Amino acid sequence: MTMQYQVPDMSCQHCVQSITRAVAQAVPGTSVQVDLSNHRVTVTGTEDQARVEGAIREAGYTAIPA
Repeated sequence: MTMQYQVPDMSCQHCVQSITRAVAQAVPGTSVQVDLSNHRVTVTGTEDQARVEGAIREAGYTAIPA
């Protein structure tokens, strides 16, 4: 399954690293791709949408399903 999120408050490479690390730790085995210029995060390899959204939010960012 592939999930996409708009993360409007993501603005730099530090944000990218924080989100990628948070999702990878919360849901091991996932693939996280970030398009910083479009503020989009794509996660594949899990169906646990609540856990992915929670990880992004716990990292300090807004996760809006796209």
